[in-house]
Amino acid sequence: MRAGILLFPGINRERDMVLAVRQSFGTEPRIVWHKETDLTGLDLVIIPGGFSFGDYLRCGAMAAQSPVMRAVRDHAERGGYVLGVCNGFQILTETGLLPGALLRNAGLRFLSMDTMLKVERNDTVFTAKYAKGEVFRAPMAHGDGNYTADEATLDRLEGEGLVAFRYHDENRNGSARAIAGVYSPNLRVLGLMPHPEDLVDPLMGGTDGKPLFDSLAAA
Repeated sequence: MRAGILLFPGINRERDMVLAVRQSFGTEPRIVWHKETDLTGLDLVIIPGGFSFGDYLRCGAMAAQSPVMRAVRDHAERGGYVLGVCNGFQILTETGLLPGALLRNAGLRFLSMDTMLKVERNDTVFTAKYAKGEVFRAPMAHGDGNYTADEATLDRLEGEGLVAFRYHDENRNGSARAIAGVYSPNLRVLGLMPHPEDLVDPLMGGTDGKPLFDSLAAA
C-alpha cells in the first residue's frame, strides 16, 4: 500500500507519521503539500495532527478548503483509504467525510497525556492486527477533542458499527458516548483524536500504536 501524508501550514505531526509508515510499510511515504491536487498512485492518504492554519476560525475549517481536500474527497469516493489523526480528524469532519464535530474539551483545558483506547471491531483494514475489545495506550494532545453529534447520528454510528475506538480509562475530553474515533460507512475513512503514531517504536516508550499501521501495511 502506497501512502501519502498531507502537509498544511501549522501541521506538526507529519514526521511522526513518516516514521510510523516507514516502520510498518518498509517504504517512504510521499509528502503532499496542501496546494497539490494529484494523488495518483496513492492507496492511503494520511492527514496528521497539529494546528493547520493556526487553528484560526475553527480547527480544521480552513484546511478543509485547501485544494488537496477536493482531491481527497475524490480519492475517498473512488474507494481509497484515508486516515485522519487529531487535527486530521477535525479536518475530515469539516469536509463532511466523517460525521459529527470536535468541540472544546470538557473543562476547556488542553489535554496532553496518555489515554487508553478500546478497539470496537477488528474486521477493518485499520484494526486487523488488534483483537476486538483490546485496550491499548495512545497519547493525546488536543484542546478540541470533544466529539459530538446529534442523537440520531450517534445512534446510526452505533447501529452500523462505525465507532472505531472508545476512551476506556476516562473520558477526559467529554466526547459523546466516549467515542474516540469513527469510520465512514464503507470503513475506508477513519478519524481518531489520540496519536497511535507516537507509540510505534520501543524508543518512544512502547509500540501500542504500531498494529494500526501494521494492519494497513498488510491490507
